[in-house]
Amino acid sequence: MTTPVSSMIYVLVASFVGSFGAVFLKFGSMNLHGGWKKFATNLWVWAGIIAYMLSSVFFVLGVRRGQLTILYPLVSLGYVWTLFWAKMFFNEPLTRAKFAGLALIFAGIFFLQLGNR
Repeated sequence: MTTPVSSMIYVLVASFVGSFGAVFLKFGSMNLHGGWKKFATNLWVWAGIIAYMLSSVFFVLGVRRGQLTILYPLVSLGYVWTLFWAKMFFNEPLTRAKFAGLALIFAGIFFLQLGNR
């Protein structure tokens, strides 16, 4: 079974959209004062939940025709997106350790892909 490029694109889109889910939840969490009522009416939280749901739709579309062992490592690219969104939206520092972590993610994806040959 080969994995079509379209499946890889779906999974990459899923990781991208999911990374925005994390950003939206973070925005929403900064406004959570007052218990469950505030949670239920927090539009940022709902945007995060919807982004994660949409991400899941793209993931399902991707894995239905591809090999899970090839596609699932691509999900980890969501961590890469999230790192840059955290810097952009929350001014979180980009440290050497974080870049080392990114390098390990890319290396892991590379070696997992080699195992599928």
